[in-house]
Amino acid sequence: MNKPNTVLVEMGKRITERRKLQGLSQEELAEKADLTPQTISTAERGVKAIRPENLLNLSKALGVSADYLLTGEIIDKDICLIANSLNDKTPEQIRLIEQIINNCSELCHK
Repeated sequence: MNKPNTVLVEMGKRITERRKLQGLSQEELAEKADLTPQTISTAERGVKAIRPENLLNLSKALGVSADYLLTGEIIDKDICLIANSLNDKTPEQIRLIEQIINNCSELCHK
């Protein structure tokens, strides 16, 4: 029996986590990423490596970098994606989001 590839399993966990965070089913994510539900399922289970072009489509659909999906590391692109999500917010909403971030940061340091 083949030993599971740890990199693929961990990447699958990150894909599942982001998909659920966005409230998407595997089918909805597949449609958003222009992939098949089977591709999403095998990627989430870490059964089979995903093709580079599919990884790019998946990262775009999930709003994270391909680096994050592969390694779990946050890179500058991830920060930019988060910042871009604030573009349509009012100044009041941005200040509220800033306060939430500060409160979470304080909790993490306790």
